[in-house]
Order: sequence, then structure tokens, then C-alpha cells
Amino acid sequence: MGYDILMPELYVFILAAFVGYMVITRVPPLLHTPLMSATNAISAISVVGAILVAGRGDKVVTTVLGTIAVAAAFSNVVGGFILTDRMLKMFKKEKK
Repeated sequence: MGYDILMPELYVFILAAFVGYMVITRVPPLLHTPLMSATNAISAISVVGAILVAGRGDKVVTTVLGTIAVAAAFSNVVGGFILTDRMLKMFKKEKK
């Protein structure tokens, strides 16, 4: 019974990982900054979803995994903003 529930989720995870890898590897360097900003917005949505899962309080496993998801998604958002800020600073002209 447990495998019937897990298999569709595993298929979606593997497909999402493959599609994400294929999309990211084909992005030209000129588009990295706008793409990073878009992925920051998507990661912020992931933080909200992870908070909802962690806060349901159904089972201990759900709460622990939800908390780990919140930490991972939040660190992704913060890292993305730091990286985007560094990339945008590269294009600013220095004041003399």
C-alpha cells in the first residue's frame, strides 16, 4: 500500500529534476540574472508551501520534513538574492 502512494510522487520528483537540469544547462549567460530573479520568486512560493506543510501538525514526520523544507527553501531564497545582488553589481559603473 505504501508504494502505491510513493511511486507517483517519485516519478514527479525525477521528472522535475531532469527537466530542471535540462532547462538550466541551456540558459545563455546573458539571461542568468533575470532567470535568477524568477527562480527567487518561485523559491519564495516554495517557502510558503513548506510553512503550510510544517504547520499542519498531522504527524511528527510531516512536521520535521516540513521544517527541513522551510530551511532549505529559505536558504535558497537568501542565497539567490545574494547571488543576484553580486551579479548586478558587476554591471554598475564605478564612480570616479
